[in-house]
Amino acid sequence: MGKTRIVAAAALLGLTLATSAALAQGSVRIGLVTDMTGPLSDVQGPGSVEAAKIAIEEFGGTVLGRKIEVLSADHLNKADVGVAIARKWVDRDDVGLLLDLGNSAVAIAVQDLAKDKNKISITTGAASGELTNKFCNANSFHWGYDSYQFAKASTGQIVKGGGDTWFFITADYAFGHALENDARRIIESSGGKVVGAIRHPINTADYSSMLLQAQASGAKVIGIASAVSDLQNILKQGREFDVFGEGQRPAALPMLLPDVHALGLRVSQGVVLSTVAYWDTDDKTRGFADKFRARMGRPPSEAHAMNYSAVLHYLKAVAAAKTTDTAAVIAQMRQMPIDDAFTKGARIRADGRIMRDIHLARIKSPGQSKGAWDYLELLGPIKAEDAFRSPAESVCALLKRT
Repeated sequence: MGKTRIVAAAALLGLTLATSAALAQGSVRIGLVTDMTGPLSDVQGPGSVEAAKIAIEEFGGTVLGRKIEVLSADHLNKADVGVAIARKWVDRDDVGLLLDLGNSAVAIAVQDLAKDKNKISITTGAASGELTNKFCNANSFHWGYDSYQFAKASTGQIVKGGGDTWFFITADYAFGHALENDARRIIESSGGKVVGAIRHPINTADYSSMLLQAQASGAKVIGIASAVSDLQNILKQGREFDVFGEGQRPAALPMLLPDVHALGLRVSQGVVLSTVAYWDTDDKTRGFADKFRARMGRPPSEAHAMNYSAVLHYLKAVAAAKTTDTAAVIAQMRQMPIDDAFTKGARIRADGRIMRDIHLARIKSPGQSKGAWDYLELLGPIKAEDAFRSPAESVCALLKRT
């Protein structure tokens, strides 16, 4: 090799090493792929970003002597958009953690990317239980609620309380089908019976005929296996037609705190649900809620609380591992218990499912509430093993190895 080529090669090597060193000493970046403007933006969106920032501030703002930075973008509820954002961040901006993923199609696609790129993904907003079942991988975690928990956690309690006959009004797409099918199994195994069901397209406006059919069935419980605006409209119209009362109770399986706020207590009162996080549980959750309210003008949703929890645990793992290397950080995440304002001693199962105890709750009546966002009466804890899919029911290969 000639002298000129040797000098050029040395210069190129020096530039590469300098660039790598600069990158290594740059910010530790976390990327939130979320719904900033669409139907899920109230549950996730800007609040998810602020919750992550609060976690970073509580941690101290730096880790391994490096600034912690949050990137955020709107996936528009489209899997291809979400993956394109995540790919750009991973390839160009050295993002090590992809977070929120508040749409099941987006979350599944980004999980696959995280595995291929050897990065970490944590779902805090999407609900598909298949993320840690059919689509599980060793680089990805499901931090909060999921469709299986929605189906199981409160359903068995309702059956035991006398609600032993059910009629379902179900959204006619994968999430609704999975929710109804899982709930059916729980109802029947608990000694109850499903007497009928009807399915509706997403964003249906008029549920009157479906509600009257449910009423005519004589079922003690009308199960709502629909989400967001569909769930809200079914509950609202059910109250308008006097379908819901002492004889027939609604069970709005995937109901979240923002749904309650949107409907108001007059419409939603008495509904029993399960929740992974509630801002008014104890002094620690109220302390976080005060910080969050100062920025957002309201308490956190379940997904906001989970973003806070996930970011805090990830940063603790980076500090313990003394590196941002993916394998080392994941090992620490799995080894360390998860402890924060909303989580006490939870662990990460082999399939990526966070095994956390959750709450059984009933929505308060207007007379019981002390003011805005004081919506839930906590009835007691539900153990993680009684809320989430058991290893015996799972098809995840990671569980079969343990």
